Amino acid sequence: MTKFGIIKERKNPPDRRVVFSPQGIKNVTSRFPEAQFLVENSDIRVFKDYEYTKVGAHVTDDMSACDVLLGVKEVPKEDLIPNKKYFFFSHTIKKQPYNRELLKTILDKNIELYDHEVIVGQSGFRLIGFGRYAGIVGAYNGFRAWGLAYDSFNLPKAETLDDQKELEAQLSTLSLPAIKIVLTGKGKVGSGAKEILDAMKIREVSVEEYLNGSFDEPVYVQIDVLDYNKRKDRTIIDKMDFYKNPQDYEGDFMRFAKVSDMYIAGHFFGDGAPFIFTREDARSQDFNIKLVADISCDIDGPVASTLRASTIADPIYGYDPNTETEVDFKNSNAIVVMAVDNLPCELPKDASEGFGEMFLEHVIPAFFNKDEDGVLERARMTKGGKLTERFSYLQDYVDGKE
Repeated sequence: MTKFGIIKERKNPPDRRVVFSPQGIKNVTSRFPEAQFLVENSDIRVFKDYEYTKVGAHVTDDMSACDVLLGVKEVPKEDLIPNKKYFFFSHTIKKQPYNRELLKTILDKNIELYDHEVIVGQSGFRLIGFGRYAGIVGAYNGFRAWGLAYDSFNLPKAETLDDQKELEAQLSTLSLPAIKIVLTGKGKVGSGAKEILDAMKIREVSVEEYLNGSFDEPVYVQIDVLDYNKRKDRTIIDKMDFYKNPQDYEGDFMRFAKVSDMYIAGHFFGDGAPFIFTREDARSQDFNIKLVADISCDIDGPVASTLRASTIADPIYGYDPNTETEVDFKNSNAIVVMAVDNLPCELPKDASEGFGEMFLEHVIPAFFNKDEDGVLERARMTKGGKLTERFSYLQDYVDGKE
């Protein structure tokens, strides 16, 4: 018998997501009867306590009986229970300075930490995450920003809608001009954004058609890394070469920026890769993009107009490419920017259900098959009060030496 605990989210601003919905717990216990669930009381969670009670989970304030505690965001240091296994996004693997004390406390309290971000398969690709829902909400927010910027329509905020179907129902009422939309990324985020574009019945076209054609309806193209980067020596190899040798490439996005009205950024940006567009690019007379929905949201990074993350409460700002400063998004010189960095929080029900399905498929079995695929072993950051070998690179960070 393994006792799992669904913990209350305590980070501010409040996050309504959860690792398992009530139905998610039901799915786990039907597949693994030896799994038992306790659910910590919460008035924040998108699912009510009584919904968990209905599926046989015990709702309580005392989580000390649990073996494994499951959360979404960082757990405040004072709320960590010693000698337990914890799963949550710790935001420490890139040595984020604001969470150094959290990782120190985890080691001091002899906690085994498994970070959702490092739950990967044998090939190193992430197995779980909220990326698809970031893509879905990010694309919706991009169109909402377009309507507000050009006074053409007024969509409600995504957080006021119940689920993806409601988002799509709102978008289906729009009448868009014949704009061209470029979407970077073919992973979970890009696929989520594509779901929205397809639900809106916006026509997808090839790179060739997009770059050279003119249309009397809105169209979009979804591009991958070799569409918007090229080798400096002009040889064409393959995608793996780009990932292994990004320094041998330069950006080739301007050919899309010249003909695009809207850009949805759903790519993963790796260390050493060329910027997608620079501040200099954005100043160019050829740069035609009027609105950027930056779902990836790397600050001062590959998308020059993303000066800062925006918030769910205030999601849109303007970027003036001439002064390289933030301005009102209705300013005539502005590139309109939507760069919310916690988009899945706006769709907590769907995001939680989807996350739980991935967690059940990829993680829960490891507790009952002696971790035969090494999923837990790869994701375990701390054990016995020490960093595991895979995460030993964080020792200087823990010691405050960097």
